[in-house]
Amino acid sequence: MPDPTPPPPSPPSHAIAATRAFGRIGVPPSAQGSRALAWIRRVLGRILGISFMLGGLTTSFILLAVLERRPRTDDAYVRANVIGIAAHVSGMIVELPIIDNQAVSKGDVLFVVDPRPYEVTLAEAEADLAVVDLEIAALSADVESARKAVAAAEANLVKLEADAVYAVQYLERIEPLLADRFVTPNDVVKARSDADAANAAVASAAAMVAEREAALAAAIANLGQLGDVNALRTQAEVAVANARLYLDYCTVRSPIDGYITNLNITRGEYANEGVQVFAIVDRSIWYVMANFKETDLPYFDVGATVEIYRMSDASDRLEGYVEGIGWALYQQDGATIGVLPDVSPTLDWVRLAQRFPVRIVVTSEPERPLRMGETMSVIMVPPGDEMPPPRFPLIRDLFDRIGLDY
Repeated sequence: MPDPTPPPPSPPSHAIAATRAFGRIGVPPSAQGSRALAWIRRVLGRILGISFMLGGLTTSFILLAVLERRPRTDDAYVRANVIGIAAHVSGMIVELPIIDNQAVSKGDVLFVVDPRPYEVTLAEAEADLAVVDLEIAALSADVESARKAVAAAEANLVKLEADAVYAVQYLERIEPLLADRFVTPNDVVKARSDADAANAAVASAAAMVAEREAALAAAIANLGQLGDVNALRTQAEVAVANARLYLDYCTVRSPIDGYITNLNITRGEYANEGVQVFAIVDRSIWYVMANFKETDLPYFDVGATVEIYRMSDASDRLEGYVEGIGWALYQQDGATIGVLPDVSPTLDWVRLAQRFPVRIVVTSEPERPLRMGETMSVIMVPPGDEMPPPRFPLIRDLFDRIGLDY
């Protein structure tokens, strides 16, 4: 009986050929291509890896060379001189025409202390000066009167001295005549008495002259006149000038061009003499305090040119110069306690470089106003080199072309 199941179809000739080829090689063509591609990738990866390593090392050496030639730091901050404003007199603030963070110029009114008490003091001093002028006039009259009294006493002394000389001469003339009986003894006695009385009158007149001269000296002393200067009037004038000065102190003016900062007062507040109420940042001189590692200090000196960039705007490049380098740092290790140094243990194989403050004066005009405390980046320019071109010039030019802010 014949089998009803038909026989399977025979494979085509190309399939038989592929099967034989696969049996000979053992790898399909697609697998061979994958292995070749993987090998190429491994080779390229190794080449790129080695290239990146060599590029990194080269870049590191170049960076070290640049940093050695042009040391830099980002540990830098803008500084300015700050003046504390305080009233020279005490009193209530009646005028305050400024606001916080306002720009002021030298001589601008900052605030006014109530001037009325000081106006009264000035009026009293001026009145005292007028009284002193009247006293000086009266004392001048006393001096003139004392001077005339001295002159009168001296004239009287001259007259009495003449009378005494005559009396003595008369006595000397009549005494020889007594022996020849040309005069009586009474005449001689009377002449002698007159001579003695004349001499006594001269002594009294001399004492009177001395008394009048003493009175004149006292009058001159009371007048207080020393050459062309009268001490009494000078004292009164000083009191007037002092009162006027304190009245002027009631108006407090800005001593510099700067910016108001930390203004926390208002009208009606009481200002105490010498107590600071706010501050002014001096805008005439700006400088940067940059902390450089001690290993960088040998590569620059005072007067070195500096390239400065602000963190808020790296395109705003400033120029300055080194004004000074700090000479000392506070050392916690080795600080003296009593008479012995306090030295803390340290790890000798881990040593961090100290940072010294370098004061840099900004000489170029910034695009935007500087602010005290602003973070800056500082790059030292080698001696003899000119300022390099701005950083990222191509990027900046591209931004300018497409109208983007940077």
